[in-house]
Amino acid sequence: MKSMKRTCLEAISSKLFKGKAIIIYGPRQCGKTTLVNQLIEKLSLDAVKLNGDDDLDAALFETVTMSRWQQILGSKKFVFIDEGQKIKNIGRGVKLLVDSRPDIQVIVTGSSSFELATKTEEPLTGRKFEYHLYPLTFAELANHFGFLEERKKLELRLIYGSYPEVVTHEDSMKEILKLISESYLYRDLFQYEGIRKPQLLEKLLKALALQCGSEVSTNELSSLLGVSRTLVDSYLKLLVQAFIVFPLNSYSTNLRNELKKSCKYYFWDNGIRNSILNDFTPIVQRNDVGALWENYLVSERLKKNSYASTDELSYFWRTTDQMEVDYLEVCGTKVEAYEFKWNAEKKSRVSRAFTNRYPDAVVKTITPDNYDEFLD
Repeated sequence: MKSMKRTCLEAISSKLFKGKAIIIYGPRQCGKTTLVNQLIEKLSLDAVKLNGDDDLDAALFETVTMSRWQQILGSKKFVFIDEGQKIKNIGRGVKLLVDSRPDIQVIVTGSSSFELATKTEEPLTGRKFEYHLYPLTFAELANHFGFLEERKKLELRLIYGSYPEVVTHEDSMKEILKLISESYLYRDLFQYEGIRKPQLLEKLLKALALQCGSEVSTNELSSLLGVSRTLVDSYLKLLVQAFIVFPLNSYSTNLRNELKKSCKYYFWDNGIRNSILNDFTPIVQRNDVGALWENYLVSERLKKNSYASTDELSYFWRTTDQMEVDYLEVCGTKVEAYEFKWNAEKKSRVSRAFTNRYPDAVVKTITPDNYDEFLD
């Protein structure tokens, strides 16, 4: 099977050899290494490859000097450092190379935005371009498999998600997902400083999976889990920085009955959510299809917008009397509202409530009949 072309490939290619390092963030197994290798192959680059998971490679940065870099590089002009968050002095080592040899291109990938960003932020200020890579998007999959074929796989995506190895091995999707979620996901999280209660982290993930598409109260979570709200907040932050979940805040223009500080959490990948719950039941037998559909559409839309570098801000909308809109995009004074309906014949309950407050907003309903227009 031919390699899958990623949306951000051309954007990253255009920034090569501009005298700055390129940092690519994203969860493990989302295709960061494959993406950089595609760049190397596409441009026929002679590259030095280092890996933060390799103790010997990581040790090179403990006493890195320019003379050591010259030994490592030889005549090569491209350095690829994979899993850079594992390397203690990654920021200082890359800064030394970027400052001394602007003709050298450095690309660093990392599965932890918290650790890698912390280690590179100050040393590489003004010396880097940053990108995020996510599990595969609808557009990438449609480009690879064909538009019509990808539409036929919608129910598979709702259950098993869109990690590269999952979508290319349909005969073992469940096993691959469990490996990703149990081995890679938890392993990275448990290596964070401050993770004192691994079992709490697992319970928190399951609680978020069960509340997917619903408002999340950290007070309720702290009560449910029997720990302080401060600890819940810190663990939620880590889950966001590890690219497992992301928050969606409520939209308000200070009308009295609008929720102003509410938040929902979604998973970047449906398959990870279902793997955490160990629930791969077919769509026709599930009672959480609405939550799966909403999680899929919101995560796919945010991936799409991230790659396109759009200016829209994303929200949901709800009032104290439970009138709601699933998803909003706001850009300046322009507001677009989206209702997500798995059953295309089911009528929206709240569009009128919203449009009475925001008469200039554009309101659309997204169903399996037209979702490709929302995501492509």
